Amino acid sequence: MLVNLVEILNDATKNGRAVGAFNTPNLECINAVLDAAEELNVPVIISHAELHEEVSPLAKIGPVMVEAATRAKVPVCVHLDHCEHLNYMEEALGLGFTGVMFDGSLLPYSDNLDFTRAAVKLAGQYGAGVEAELGSLASREGGGDAGSGPVYTDPEQARTFCAETGIDALAPSFGTAHGIYKSKPVLDLDRVKTISELTGLPLVMHGGSGVSPEDYRRGIANGLRKINYYSYMSKAGTQAVKDTLAAGDVTFFHDLALAAERAMREDAKKAMKVFAGM
Repeated sequence: MLVNLVEILNDATKNGRAVGAFNTPNLECINAVLDAAEELNVPVIISHAELHEEVSPLAKIGPVMVEAATRAKVPVCVHLDHCEHLNYMEEALGLGFTGVMFDGSLLPYSDNLDFTRAAVKLAGQYGAGVEAELGSLASREGGGDAGSGPVYTDPEQARTFCAETGIDALAPSFGTAHGIYKSKPVLDLDRVKTISELTGLPLVMHGGSGVSPEDYRRGIANGLRKINYYSYMSKAGTQAVKDTLAAGDVTFFHDLALAAERAMREDAKKAMKVFAGM
């Protein structure tokens, strides 16, 4: 069933767990994530990032995501991830997305504040929840360089930012990075706890793939309620394709797609179990 971002995060907060948010740029990803969530009977978020426009245009994949969420047996939020342009956000909202994330993390603070306020106003017209980011990760969404490195979120600034924008969830920077980790991430989870206490909002972990189960659990205990996860799930699908090709002659592409889907489903299930405290 299709639900709002606020509803799915409130449920996570009530139950002391986090909900997984998985990018789904194609049908195999959508099927893998929703099948895993239904098998475990847990709520889930399926996301489309603006940078995936060239991979899978929003106008094509968006309606598929909304329809799949509507038909699902568990609560599903359809979310726009890392949106940097309000016109793109409005397109997603018009398609029926129930959550949006405005990413102004690389903008000057005052500009991030103004654009995020505008995003909240826009999303409010469609009844959708809003996530925003303050501080920046060590790498950008898609694995690109963020510049000089991570900019950790200041807790007091976070309190002011949340109060003045009216957002529903905050993605702070505390040591994670997008993409595949080259070394074990060192996370400032005490900062997460402080920001959670000061803002009173559900917090979001970006760059969630590759984090240890122990750090996930501690982060959830400290206020993380949404964990973005994609890179390692996608990597599992790639490895399954390689293994299938190595095992023998493959004639049909759909055999590769199904192998990838099965592997991604199993990887997503492992992550969901940790997020849900199973």
